[in-house]
Amino acid sequence: MEVISLQSGSSGNCVFVRIGQTRLLFDAGISGRKAQSRLAMHGHDIRDVDALIISHDHSDHISGVGIFHRQFQLPVYLSEPTARVVTRKKATGVLSEINHFRSGDTLEFPGVLVTTIRTPHDAVDGVCFVVEDTACGTRFGLMTDLGHRFSGLADWIADLDALMIESNYDEAMLRDGFYPLHLKQRISGKGGHLSNEDAATLVRDHASERLQWVCLAHLSDENNTPELAMETCREHVRDDLTVICADRRDVIDPMIVRAPARVPSGPAVARRRRVARQVSLF
Repeated sequence: MEVISLQSGSSGNCVFVRIGQTRLLFDAGISGRKAQSRLAMHGHDIRDVDALIISHDHSDHISGVGIFHRQFQLPVYLSEPTARVVTRKKATGVLSEINHFRSGDTLEFPGVLVTTIRTPHDAVDGVCFVVEDTACGTRFGLMTDLGHRFSGLADWIADLDALMIESNYDEAMLRDGFYPLHLKQRISGKGGHLSNEDAATLVRDHASERLQWVCLAHLSDENNTPELAMETCREHVRDDLTVICADRRDVIDPMIVRAPARVPSGPAVARRRRVARQVSLF
């Protein structure tokens, strides 16, 4: 499995995952031109992408969804509540076809399962994802905009081979920074984001020895630095775990998830599978 963070942060989010011949994009918070050129840097053509899967309705995840869909003919997958918000935005433009899922569904693509997990982030119907290679059972978790350490999250993390997790803010920087109190409370509250400490302790307490790497993502521009996020994570996780930090403005090198020597098991396999329903909107 190949994972590329094309950009991750409050200025925009987009992640590419390739498993065999199946290519997926998660979120479209950057321009089509940036996505196209950044994928090309690593030998991929954006027009070969099989699906664009949207996590939630905030602009740093959907600003480019209309362009991705119309210019590159990418099928769009998102929940119905999210679709209602996205399609009302003038900047989205016309989406001719939308594939709806319900949060909690598992989407099926050739050789790939994508399980959607409902989050308490302050969006209308936010989800995070576990992406599974059905041939070997490798699982990658794409977990940003989580809100807080919600029930069940630890169990998903325990069954991953690689993880991209939000490490949004440093607690001291947020506390002492210039943001107004209501915004500080929103970020650190139940519908906001995970701090560096939250992300690091989640990995420490719940990741198994199978976890090959963790990529720290969705860092705040104003309330965090890559150095602080990496330092906090390193203080908590095991010494042999590879720790990477996604770039807030640019693409990073591909991250590879090696096939594990185990039989697939756990909640992603046990969960009911339902193919997203295709709806035409004209």
